[in-house]
Amino acid sequence: MRLLMKLLPTAVAILLLACTPALKTDKPAEAPSDLTPPMAKIIPKQLEKHGHVRTDDYYWLRERENPEVIAYLEAENEYTEKMMAPTEKLRETLFNEIKGRIKQDDSTVPYKKDDYYYYTRFEDGKEYPIYCRKKESLDNPEEIMLDVNVLAAGHDFLSVRGVTVSSGQNLLAFAVDTVGRRIYTIRFKNLTTDELYEEMIQAVAGMSAWALDNKTLFYVKQDPATLRWYQIYRHELGTDPAGDELVYQEDDETFSCYVWQTTSKRFIMIASYQTLSSEYRYIDAHRPLDEFVILQERQRNHEYDVDHLGDKFYIRTNHQAQNFRLMETLVTAAGMANWKELIPHREDVLLSNFELFKNHLVLQERKAGLVHIRIINWDGSGEHYLDFGEPAYLAYISTNQIQDTQILRYGYTSLTTPNSTYDYDMAKHVKTLMKQDEVLGGFESGDYQTERLYATARDGIKVPISIVYRKGIKEDGSNPLLLYGYGSYGNSMNATFSAARLSLLDRGFVYAIAHIRGGQEMGRWWYEDGKLLKKKNTFTDFIACGEYLVKEGYTSPDRLFGQGGSAGGLLVGAVMNMRPDLFKGIVTRVPWVDVVTTMLDEDIPLTTSEYDEWGNPNDKEYYDYMLSYSPYDQVTAKDYPNLLVTTSLHDSQVQYWEPAKWVAKLRALKTDNNLILLKTDMEAGHGGASGRYKRYRDTAFYYAFLLDLAGIRE
Repeated sequence: MRLLMKLLPTAVAILLLACTPALKTDKPAEAPSDLTPPMAKIIPKQLEKHGHVRTDDYYWLRERENPEVIAYLEAENEYTEKMMAPTEKLRETLFNEIKGRIKQDDSTVPYKKDDYYYYTRFEDGKEYPIYCRKKESLDNPEEIMLDVNVLAAGHDFLSVRGVTVSSGQNLLAFAVDTVGRRIYTIRFKNLTTDELYEEMIQAVAGMSAWALDNKTLFYVKQDPATLRWYQIYRHELGTDPAGDELVYQEDDETFSCYVWQTTSKRFIMIASYQTLSSEYRYIDAHRPLDEFVILQERQRNHEYDVDHLGDKFYIRTNHQAQNFRLMETLVTAAGMANWKELIPHREDVLLSNFELFKNHLVLQERKAGLVHIRIINWDGSGEHYLDFGEPAYLAYISTNQIQDTQILRYGYTSLTTPNSTYDYDMAKHVKTLMKQDEVLGGFESGDYQTERLYATARDGIKVPISIVYRKGIKEDGSNPLLLYGYGSYGNSMNATFSAARLSLLDRGFVYAIAHIRGGQEMGRWWYEDGKLLKKKNTFTDFIACGEYLVKEGYTSPDRLFGQGGSAGGLLVGAVMNMRPDLFKGIVTRVPWVDVVTTMLDEDIPLTTSEYDEWGNPNDKEYYDYMLSYSPYDQVTAKDYPNLLVTTSLHDSQVQYWEPAKWVAKLRALKTDNNLILLKTDMEAGHGGASGRYKRYRDTAFYYAFLLDLAGIRE
């Protein structure tokens, strides 16, 4: 439930902490001793399934419009602020450090599409990006397509997505959300006259694709109740959106759908997908009124994705290939019966992505937990891999909008290397660094050390750990350490750089990523071994990583902290119940913790589409298994670690009431004096604050909580 969306890029793990001295108290420094935490009132509700009755004392917190619910959330916010008041100076110091390291007037590396170079930039002191372009040459004058700071005026929250330029290069479509619930309004702008049209399409998902007639836009609508993306509409610019034609509806409630344009621009694609299968439809982008044609009908356990080059479709598929293989077929004979194998399946290599060029095929592969980029000449004259040379890193295919080129754009980062953008000449084997994110304040990569370690899980499986720290630490158990994990949806957590994280490393913190099962770091089987009735492997892997780091002297239980957000909140919530003694504190953002109740409620966004990830609790076997690990259901009267929980009132992925109920139940049952804080953003959604300075302050808040618990107060 709790994915940023399967079709969106891999997501980047939140930020984290630092410290050194031993903690003398379980409360923040000089916290008022007479403060009483809010205690939510108890209104028992009986929930029965399969003859089993659960009593939920805090079910009433689901009532978003109930003034008592809002009052409770605000009381929790007030308590959190008062308990964290002694860290105010530290938070301000951290905020200024984080802001001071990040170039405030930065811009992305321009990429070429048609006649323009496109890029995004920020201006010093402004929260939001500015979308720009230059025609034909980077020496030509800049055109500002969209200044999001102007749009954000008067709004506490603003998110823009789906910024797309028409085939005529003169029209811009973009989608705006001012609440945070991911319900967008599509707007249009004439880039020649700079006119923002009054015409708008409301209550949509935000993703859209232009046809090649320079007037037709395909867009996605979500179910008003569940927010499932289930309809694709066609809109002609200049007409009333009320008359837009529905071109596809996904009636299977376990599937969602979206629309996009192939890299070649020749086809408009509709993708229907769920956890275990996918299906594509297409039309010629020159003929937007045509009926969409199915490329390959959906089948249970068959996932595939597709792109186009020349007269062929290229398909990455797991049909008879657990780690995926690459196929090709003529556009005129697209069905699977005509697919021909191009790149075979390999037991030890996951094919995760591909890019098509006129003379080259580029594959993004994952082997032994690390990403490799492989380049193959179409003419059969050879192939080679790019070399990265670090023990833990992320390399990825970046923005490539032109197929008739020998230049591949890719990105690279590691725990010690800021994000870097390269252009690579695939024919000459020459790479050019186009930009490395500038880290201000005297950062030197050589001051930090990164390692790849392996913990042994309870069943003997070796679980990778990526770790970074400032050189000079002693492995004597005295270091505070933050262990991050996710482990769901096959999302691999990669070893990436964070300028903000330096504030923790420089104060003595060690930072580690547990590459636990449920992700896809070690191949598709790694994912399969951490879902459904094997989900507990995710939790026990995380525990094994924590135990290993303690055993090896990187930290100790009174210096070990855990972090996970969204489905990673399920992880740390379950681990808190299983091994509360292993951690000093936990930080979790928008945690999904009320597993059984949510998965039984088909009106909640993402529920029906995720039965194949977690199981369907209408089946007693899955009900019993989910119940055995659900963090909310498994809270009992015992000692728990210190805990900071953040959520958002308008979250569309994990409803705010899950963390609110969890905190209320923990407060009522726990037997320790450790701190529990709940911080609810009353304006934002699943992604948190929308402006970059607001995000810096959120980060400083998380850091201050953990630093203070570790005894580091400046």
